[in-house]
Parts: sequence; structure tokens; C-alpha cells
Amino acid sequence: MQTLLADLTVSMSDFKKNPAKVLRDAGSQPVAVLSHNKAAFYMVDPSLFEALVDELEDAQMMPLIKARYAQRDRAIEVDIDAI
Repeated sequence: MQTLLADLTVSMSDFKKNPAKVLRDAGSQPVAVLSHNKAAFYMVDPSLFEALVDELEDAQMMPLIKARYAQRDRAIEVDIDAI
């Protein structure tokens, strides 16, 4: 059984009939669009999508941040005039 990650659902046929109505009715909530009772895709508000992308970018940066933090004892001081 598939876990649905949205409180609102709509069938693919109903979505195809009037996607603008589905978007309007959902407001800012995500909607699972179902095909044969399984999520085919999720429709999300642009602000939610941007937030998800930001979180993903942050998560991808964590290994680099941790690696650089671990190297902090090797940092050297540089005089800007000497450069």
C-alpha cells in the first residue's frame, strides 16, 4: 500500500476535466493526483515547491559545511594587503 503525502486527493480523470478548479479548490494545500488509486503526481503551490527546493539545497550543502567546519583548525590568517 502506498502512503499518500497529501490530505487532498483527486482522480486523474477529474484533474484532466478541470485542473484550474482543482488548483483553486486546493488553495495552498498539496493535492495527490491519483491514477488507479495510486499517486501519479503531486500538485503543489509554487511557494511550497520553492520551500522544498530550498530544504533540498540546504540538505545537499550539509556535508560540505561539516567538512569545512572540521578543517577550521587548519585555517590561516592572511593579510589582505599581502595578496
